[in-house]
Amino acid sequence: MSLDHSNSDNGNITTALLLAAGKGSRLYPLTRDTPKCLTMIHEASILERLVINLKKQGFKRLVVVTGYHEKCIRDFLETRSCGMTIEYIFSPLYASTNNIYSLWMARDIINEPFLLIESDLIFDESLLDGMCSPDRIAVGCMQPWMNGSTVTANGSHHVKKFQSGIAGPLDEIRYKTVNIYSFSLSSWHNITERLGQYISAGKVNDYYETVFAEMVADGSLSLETVSFDSKRWYEIDTVADLAKAEKLFSADKYETIIPYNITSKISGISRPFFLTSKKQGEKAVTRSLSGLRPLTQSNSLNSMSICKAKTLKNEVPLQNHLGKIMPDAT
Repeated sequence: MSLDHSNSDNGNITTALLLAAGKGSRLYPLTRDTPKCLTMIHEASILERLVINLKKQGFKRLVVVTGYHEKCIRDFLETRSCGMTIEYIFSPLYASTNNIYSLWMARDIINEPFLLIESDLIFDESLLDGMCSPDRIAVGCMQPWMNGSTVTANGSHHVKKFQSGIAGPLDEIRYKTVNIYSFSLSSWHNITERLGQYISAGKVNDYYETVFAEMVADGSLSLETVSFDSKRWYEIDTVADLAKAEKLFSADKYETIIPYNITSKISGISRPFFLTSKKQGEKAVTRSLSGLRPLTQSNSLNSMSICKAKTLKNEVPLQNHLGKIMPDAT
C-alpha cells in the first residue's frame, strides 16, 4: 500500500515518475557500463539535469523505475537527490518489455497527481512551468529530426487523436509528443485499469502511448497540450542525437553542485559521483563528445561494481509474450 503524498502546494504537482529501466542500446558503447540517463551532456548528466530542474520547480518526491544497471542510478541519487524523497521500483523484465510495463509497475506506489517523464530528455527548466498542473501533455511543432508519436489538437488545445508515427496524410497540424505528461489521480486510476488489461493480455512490448491513444479516442482521458517550442529540448536516443544535444546546449554553464541532504528510502552508503572534474595528471578528463569518443573510465562506473538484482517473485508471469527484445525499453 502506498502512502498518501497528496499535493498541497497551491494545487501544483510535486511528485514525478521517471522511467529509467531501458538498456539504451542505441547509445552503445556509452551505455556499456552505465544507464542512458547517466550519459554526460557537457558538465552534467541527463539525470542530474532532470533532478535539478525538478527541484527548482518545487518537486518533493521522485519515483524511479529502474532496470539496466539499476545500482548506478541508486548510487548516483544517494548523493544527488537535491533534497527530494527518492523511491525505486526495479523492473526485472527490463530487457524484454517496453515502457508500458514500466509504467504499469508504478500502479501501487503512485497515489497522487504526478508528472511522468522519460529518462532520455534534456530541456530548459522553464519548460516545466506549464506541466505542474494535472492532465497535460508536452508537445512541440514537428521538426525534421523528430520521429515517434504525434497528436492533433482541437481549438481548446486538447488532444483529439494520437498517431503512432509521423507518416501519413497531413490534413491537420500534428505535434510531436515530448514524452512528458501530467496526470490527475482520477486519470491515473483509469490509466492503471487499462494498463492492467494490456499486461494481462501479454501486451508488454507495447508503448504506453497505445493506451493513451485508446483512452483519448473513447473519451476516458483528456489531455491539454503544452507547447515546448519556446525553449530548447532534445530527446537523446543515439550517439548522433547526443552530439546534436551537446551543440544545442553548448552555451550552458550548468551548476553541478547539489546539497547532500537526502531522504532516500534505500539504505546503504555509496561513493559520490562526479563531485568535481577529476584529473589524470595535469590534464582534466574530457566530459564532452568531442570526436564521439566512448566515455573514459572516470566518467562511468566499472561494470564490476554492478550488482545483479534478484527477480521479483510476485510479478505477473508473462509466458511466451517476452520473446522479442526491445532495444530501448524504458
